[in-house]
Amino acid sequence: MAMAMARRAHLPTIRAHLPLLRTPPPPSLPSDHHQNPPLARSVTYMPRPGDGAPRPVTLIRGDGIGPLVTDAVEQVMQAMHAPVYFESYDVRGDMPRVPQEVIDSIRRNKVCLKGGLATPVGGGVSSLNVQLRKELDLYSSLVHCFNLPGLPTRHENVDIVVIRENTEGEYAGLEHEVVPGVVESLKVITKFCSERIANYAFEYAYLNNRRKVTAVHKANIMKLADGLFLESCREVATKYPGIKYNEIIVDNCCMQLVSKPEQFDVMVTPNLYGNLVSNTAAGIAGGTGVMPGGNVGADHAIFEQGASAGNVGSEKILEQKKANPVALLLSSAMMLRHLQFPSFADRLETAVKSVIEEGRYRTKDLGGTSTTQEVVDAVIAVMD
Repeated sequence: MAMAMARRAHLPTIRAHLPLLRTPPPPSLPSDHHQNPPLARSVTYMPRPGDGAPRPVTLIRGDGIGPLVTDAVEQVMQAMHAPVYFESYDVRGDMPRVPQEVIDSIRRNKVCLKGGLATPVGGGVSSLNVQLRKELDLYSSLVHCFNLPGLPTRHENVDIVVIRENTEGEYAGLEHEVVPGVVESLKVITKFCSERIANYAFEYAYLNNRRKVTAVHKANIMKLADGLFLESCREVATKYPGIKYNEIIVDNCCMQLVSKPEQFDVMVTPNLYGNLVSNTAAGIAGGTGVMPGGNVGADHAIFEQGASAGNVGSEKILEQKKANPVALLLSSAMMLRHLQFPSFADRLETAVKSVIEEGRYRTKDLGGTSTTQEVVDAVIAVMD
């Protein structure tokens, strides 16, 4: 009973990844039904996910290729008549803060789709990506790295979900100069956040029929900080006896990822390690341009390209309009499932995978020469 209650407590955060079906009310019966019961019924159950009402979604266009790939998503959503509409905002990574109207929109709509935001290197400008995660308590980053049929890679049977703690660790931003030439940067690990992300990882694995959760750490060196993270993961693991649990040191993890990635299933990590592991796994599975992801909290969710590397592109790609829209299209499919529109999500995913498998329309990062618009047109043509 305690286990069941613990699982129910975390179900709201898992909605981002599982379709929820509602049973419609039973049809009204004629007054003589009990006297003359029908011999057969052609339809006994008709699932109707969600309530069908169009949902508002906050759209952050982002920097670089962001406006190009978010426009691609808008075109596809319109073509498939998806029950969503966008509240669009232009936000740039060099802004000192995320505009309050954008935060208010996300709080109101609960869901956001985001293009990449560039983070200036050095200087005093903080990352708007980190600001959003902290402001909305988006404590879980989820990146799904998997082989796409028809896309050649070095390894087959890759299907890894990287779940990363999103609010503390090295990203706490607690840095100061002790004396000139000496800077102190604090890594913060708490029991509360470690248990929360461990619970999310195991509940995700349980509800998605995953068999193993691997905790990534460096507790051989950071014995207290990463030791606390491991302690939390071990405690949560005891509540899920049907899921295998193991641990791996982060440097060995990187080596194992590039040599035998098929051994991993769900990976749960502190903040910094998760960023490194998810980008590595994405590169192994086909590239950052095709991997979906999202940042999820108890009340809000932001969906974006799963791996951060290359999410704003380059000036050359932007000028040629050859940005790869696949990652954000697949992320928008995750968003549709979060909004309880799984049939639309399935339709979009099937169309994208069909275009990739056919191989006729691919952007440069996937070995092709197609423009963003050509890929979008191909996806829409498959759906039609």
